Amino acid sequence: MKKRQGCRVALVLVVLVWLPVVASAGEGSPDPGNPVSMGLASSDEIKAGAQAEEKEGVERAVVQPASSSIQDILPALRAKAEAGDAKAQRSLGFIYEKGKGVPRNHAEALKWYRKAAGRGDARAQRILGYMYYYGKGAPQNYGEALLWYRKAAAQGNVDAQYNLGVMYQDGKGVVQNHGEAMKWYRKAADRGNATAQFNLGGMYLEGKGVAQDYGEAAKWYRKAADRGDTTAQNSLGFMCQLGKGMAQDDGKAVQWYRKAADRGDASAQNSLGFMYHEGKGVAQNYGEALKWYRKAANQGYAAAQNNLGVMYSNGKGVAQSDDESLKWYRKAADQGDAEAQDSVGFKYENGIGVAKDYAEAMRWYRKAAEQGNAEAQSHLAFMYEAGKGVPRDHGEALKWCRKAADQGDAYGKELLETLKARQN
Repeated sequence: MKKRQGCRVALVLVVLVWLPVVASAGEGSPDPGNPVSMGLASSDEIKAGAQAEEKEGVERAVVQPASSSIQDILPALRAKAEAGDAKAQRSLGFIYEKGKGVPRNHAEALKWYRKAAGRGDARAQRILGYMYYYGKGAPQNYGEALLWYRKAAAQGNVDAQYNLGVMYQDGKGVVQNHGEAMKWYRKAADRGNATAQFNLGGMYLEGKGVAQDYGEAAKWYRKAADRGDTTAQNSLGFMCQLGKGMAQDDGKAVQWYRKAADRGDASAQNSLGFMYHEGKGVAQNYGEALKWYRKAANQGYAAAQNNLGVMYSNGKGVAQSDDESLKWYRKAADQGDAEAQDSVGFKYENGIGVAKDYAEAMRWYRKAAEQGNAEAQSHLAFMYEAGKGVPRDHGEALKWCRKAADQGDAYGKELLETLKARQN
């Protein structure tokens, strides 16, 4: 059986995630395919409330001469904090949270942030929400996080408004509510928060909490992209490539991918590599494709690792090498990439770059097949029918080739007809 190999583009966004798209046309004929799913941010991507403090350092609640150290100003700062000055309390919380001139102590930081928050300081309220969200200085408590984010958001704190949107989207500390998520994302987005603008675009793209509208999605992605958000730049590239919410334009897609890729976005680097590989919006150049795939692969991006495996297997842009091909396929496969798992299985089945091992081939085919990879399902069916690596099992062969055929896999359909004929 001949393994069909092709590179693919997999759009992976930080907060809104395009899951990898598997596309295999003919050997060396990749296709970006269509997005299969999109999901909103995991809670791990919630905005860290203390980031603004990190940029500013200790609040100007106490005038700090340029030559002084934290230890020099700490007594005066503590005195102001103990006297009830909210800014000083917040600054003291920051010092303990970050370990600036004192041993890091999240419990002490939480104490001072709470004092400042209790006096109505919106930034302290937002940071306190962050501390409870991540369980810093106290047990993790989404309800408390929500409470303090809400207080800060009511005072117009943009980051708190964004964080409320994420909590409603994820259903953390509150019943999941896409409409409420939209409301808070919009408040933050209207005030220039790029991540909120990006999430708002994603809500319109998926039609969550609002009617699906690709034009609105593109509009909000553009706002975020213009503020330098690389995930939004990457998303705009994808929308240009597919003609969603705008005219289809591979050239513009390449421009957006490049903006994000130049700033280190691994998904955009993989996408840019794909465009060079296919000659879409740019002159076909396997060397450039290889370069961008490698940049993304070296960041651990599984789809790019798979694509490098394809390049080495086909000898495009690089000397053909089964060993290198297997190395990159395995890196992607170990991360759960179904396309790569199928390729690793094929290598073991046929002894390409590795000793032939049917049992190992079966193991990798099964991993990919159970994720719904149609080609792996066909391969698994063949192995069962031939009794390679497992006892021959006509029933299992039928089961797996039906799954592949139901997804339109040509070999799966062919094998299914053959197996049916044998039954008659």
